[in-house]
Amino acid sequence: MKFLEGKVAIITGAARGIGEAIAIKFAQHGANIAFTYVSDGSAGKAAALEQKLVALGVKAKAYKSNAGDFAACETLVNDVLKEFNQIDICVNNAGISKDNLLLRMTPEQWNDVININLTSVFNMTKQVIRPMMKAKSGSIINMSSVIGEMGNAGQSSYAASKAGIIGFTKSVAKELGSRNIRCNAIAPGFVETDMTSYLQDGEGAEKYKSGIPLGRFATGEDIANVALFLACDMGNYITGQTISACGGLNI
Repeated sequence: MKFLEGKVAIITGAARGIGEAIAIKFAQHGANIAFTYVSDGSAGKAAALEQKLVALGVKAKAYKSNAGDFAACETLVNDVLKEFNQIDICVNNAGISKDNLLLRMTPEQWNDVININLTSVFNMTKQVIRPMMKAKSGSIINMSSVIGEMGNAGQSSYAASKAGIIGFTKSVAKELGSRNIRCNAIAPGFVETDMTSYLQDGEGAEKYKSGIPLGRFATGEDIANVALFLACDMGNYITGQTISACGGLNI
């Protein structure tokens, strides 16, 4: 059974990692996929993912777009609507980390993380709610982090951006619930991606895994399964919530 047949999903930052896993999962369940990447270095991966999604029998297109740029988001959503005619699901996944102790953190490092992780969610959500309100239906999924719930030394900017996403999610859910538009957040713990590759081997990996009740890092598919639940009708009475997909790290 395909849970997203006939739906159109737009996913930011999907050329790799969690975003890629979500794009594949959604396509496997029948969704047509518009996804973004931001750097020329990711163009090859984006093209390969586009081909992989099309091979699953859905329509898919990669767009080079910076979610941290409001005008670029407006152009992106207009282009997607011209190509796909609708937007049913938006996954705000674009994100970076520039970890540093507060004493050493520069304003530029702080601003970069807040812009890409948090302001991007505002930029994209503001654009996609227009077609969703017209359709009186939609699911917005914002990628937060367990660090936004717990905090972490050396990650004040990252934690602030991800905590901000949780507050934003709750507010949008209250604003748009009457229009049948749901807005939820996912708070992953440690996930096996390029961003956490330095944590995945050796003694450091065992140290981190020892603090996770399930004893392992998440896979991209683990997070994609949560996104699928929130995107499809199985989650149609869930809004304003943050699902911590962290293996019990925040217990």
